[in-house]
Amino acid sequence: MAGKKLKEEKYEEELQKLQIQLCLLQRYVKKQGLRVVVVFEGRDAAGKGGVIKRITERVSPRVFRVVALPAPNEREKTQLFMQRYIAQMPAAGEVVLFDRSWYNRAGVEKVMGFCTDEQYETFLANVSAFEYYLVNDGIILIKYFFDVSQEEQEKRFRRRLDDPLRQWKLSPMDVESYQRWYDYTAAYDRMISASDSKHAPWYKVVADDKRRARLNCISHLLSCIDYEKVPFDAPKLGKRRERKKGQPKDIDFAHAVKARY
Repeated sequence: MAGKKLKEEKYEEELQKLQIQLCLLQRYVKKQGLRVVVVFEGRDAAGKGGVIKRITERVSPRVFRVVALPAPNEREKTQLFMQRYIAQMPAAGEVVLFDRSWYNRAGVEKVMGFCTDEQYETFLANVSAFEYYLVNDGIILIKYFFDVSQEEQEKRFRRRLDDPLRQWKLSPMDVESYQRWYDYTAAYDRMISASDSKHAPWYKVVADDKRRARLNCISHLLSCIDYEKVPFDAPKLGKRRERKKGQPKDIDFAHAVKARY
């Protein structure tokens, strides 16, 4: 299984089944007013964005909301560290997917020196209590760490260098993460050790095979929420109303996109 790549046809077949289940989960989350937070962390080029895309491409953005915060501005740097993340927490009937999260402090900020040692230690000492507060308040919190081998990460970075469609994915921070592999290994090892708890455990996703990683992660996500099929209350289309006297038959445009295909 692990050494053999999953064929595209089989992958698409299984993905469609899982995406149908995500739609059923969405309906249940809305009906029950659940609040769900899913954290996606991991090594650069491990495929976090890919699985988030597959989770969200068939569901409503009003229910499944992706949060990918940029670096904090000068004002945010003076706030409580968790403040801007708390502002993104879900209301009833929402699933929030964090593409990177508060764990930036234990990863890139630690390795790159973007925070002080005191800020880093304070974060590690308090993050478990912060997550306990979320869970105790009724939020369903699920945390994934996508792990990839050195060889596979390098292969993906080199592909980005050569492909114009992927070059935007290769940032200076990616280059640093490639060069500082063992610094990140040490940082992530301590992060997992300090924040893996009974109320908010970490789940490792083996991601050298992107297709398998996506299917495994989505399947696990679905298993973490005890949802039931909510019947679809299909509305009746009825009949179109008759055109009233004086109403135009079509919309009149002065300009149109030229048909090239």
